[in-house]
Amino acid sequence: MILLEDNFYHMCFVLFLTAVAIVLFAREKVPLEVTSIGILTLLLLFGQIFPIADATGKNQLDAAHLLAGFANPSLIAVLALLVMGQGIIQTDALRPLSELFMTSSKILAWLSIAGILVFVTTVSAFLNNTPLVIIAIPVIQALAVTSGVSQSRVMIPLSFAAILGGMTTLIGSSTNLLVSSSMTELGYEALDFFEFTIPGSMMAAVGFIYVLFIAPFILKDRSSMTQDLVGDKKEFVAEIDINEDSPLIGEECINGHFAKLPEMNIKLIQRKGHLILPPFEGYKIEKNDVMIVATTRDQLSVVLSKYPGFLLSEDEAEVIDRVNDRLAEEERGDDKIDKKMTRLVAEVMIPPASRLIDMTLEQANFHRQFGVIVLGIQRRARVVRRRLGRIRLEPGDTLLVAGSPASIELARDNADVILLSGSKKELPVPKKAPLAAVIFLGVISLAAAGLMSIPVAAVTGAVVMIATNCLNIRQATRAIDRKIFLLVGSMLAIGTALQASDGAQFIANSLLTLPLPGGNLAQLALLFILVAITTNVLSNNACAILFTPIAMNMAANLGVDPMIFAITVVFAANCSFASPIGYQTNLLVMGPGHYKFRDFLISGVPLVIILWVTYIFIAKFYFGI
Repeated sequence: MILLEDNFYHMCFVLFLTAVAIVLFAREKVPLEVTSIGILTLLLLFGQIFPIADATGKNQLDAAHLLAGFANPSLIAVLALLVMGQGIIQTDALRPLSELFMTSSKILAWLSIAGILVFVTTVSAFLNNTPLVIIAIPVIQALAVTSGVSQSRVMIPLSFAAILGGMTTLIGSSTNLLVSSSMTELGYEALDFFEFTIPGSMMAAVGFIYVLFIAPFILKDRSSMTQDLVGDKKEFVAEIDINEDSPLIGEECINGHFAKLPEMNIKLIQRKGHLILPPFEGYKIEKNDVMIVATTRDQLSVVLSKYPGFLLSEDEAEVIDRVNDRLAEEERGDDKIDKKMTRLVAEVMIPPASRLIDMTLEQANFHRQFGVIVLGIQRRARVVRRRLGRIRLEPGDTLLVAGSPASIELARDNADVILLSGSKKELPVPKKAPLAAVIFLGVISLAAAGLMSIPVAAVTGAVVMIATNCLNIRQATRAIDRKIFLLVGSMLAIGTALQASDGAQFIANSLLTLPLPGGNLAQLALLFILVAITTNVLSNNACAILFTPIAMNMAANLGVDPMIFAITVVFAANCSFASPIGYQTNLLVMGPGHYKFRDFLISGVPLVIILWVTYIFIAKFYFGI
């Protein structure tokens, strides 16, 4: 243990570590969990070697202080609410409501899309945004087809609507809870359930007008995957293995194309450990070649139907036959399923909470789990140029799979994937749906009425859902996002260190010394836009925890009610509109909407500016700043 005379060196180290954390979180070159654990470890070691003693001589950077965030009641509440949200998904409790919007009329389809956006905005004030968007995506897709509207014009508005609704209550977003938690850590009163509902509703109303009437018309029509690849068709990267009896053996590339593989863009050929790159003029396909191609869903379907078993290894074919036979026996007695039925093609997306994330396709074993094969993969509107088996799955990946209708229905029932299309069978409403809805509404009512604290109500609701079999332990633990847990815990530790080393006070004083006209209102506006920019390159949760101590110090120095500055951080940290990595729902809609990064910039930056200006007026005329 080494004692330093003042906190200057502590502050420099903590500020440097904070900057490193921000850069690493923003770049995402290192997994978020690794960064979180690494930052936390450095803080623990630094606090042990260079302690900061309080008035009683107790070290403010010891393990008890730095690790306290992992037992933070608000963090536990966030995780419990995630479990409850998973219960809502597992029981399909919201499906009856979503089906009310379904229509075959083009005019009514447009109105239904608007109705769903209103519904999502309203319900997201009380329910985690991610399950809401997951439920709404297939409904929006169907309505977009009916109304003749491109999905790319309505998917970003869906995500934005969910984020806007989350601004209105304390449990509308995990960000809100974490700001409240940080305040209690700093010795302030926690935010009430409806503390910022009125100004939040003003912000949401202004933002919703933009989302409904402006955003769909400034978004580019990306009904195709990308128009610069193959016309207006969606492209996937796929792998073709050339077996000994393949009909492609001996096929020669003439004028840049293989005649038996029309409309397929050959990216590379792997032959005996060597890679052959374009152009392939004069090359002939040989036995045991592995071809990586980029092509459309329709063309892959044609190839698969033209050459039965063409894209199947012997092991995959055998497994799929067994699964199909078992499903056939379950559904139709001893009648075996028609082999042609294995050629049904569907798209599934990998959600943020999937257990398949970070697995390669070989490790995921789709053909054994679902009785389907993965034909291709699409990632964030770009083609991945490598063998399928070596691609590690990421949230938002869209997989093109083939299998029987019954086996694809297995994918619909699995929480590790979201079935986007390819199945026409309507699922009945599960028996536990009413019970799950009652439990959720009960928790919200108890918390809103102040009869229970939010952490107690949320944990109780999660336990009751498990006890009543709305979801099982495995599903509940899968709903707990380890990234949120580690990120929040490590960022709370940074917040503690910033406060103990006077780093938060230093940043606040630096902001206050800027020569801004307008006094307190200008400082509030500066804080808002600074947080709003940061939340689009950093996690919104990390941003909320990082800026809450700074905001509290600014409020104290200006002599302003700290609640106003806390609410400013809440609203600004929720402005995750300008980046797909800013919020999970943005990542969820990226695949179905076929978006590029710049689509979020084009549609999100104006919304951030509009909300910033709106909040300046709210601060002046509602809060009286």
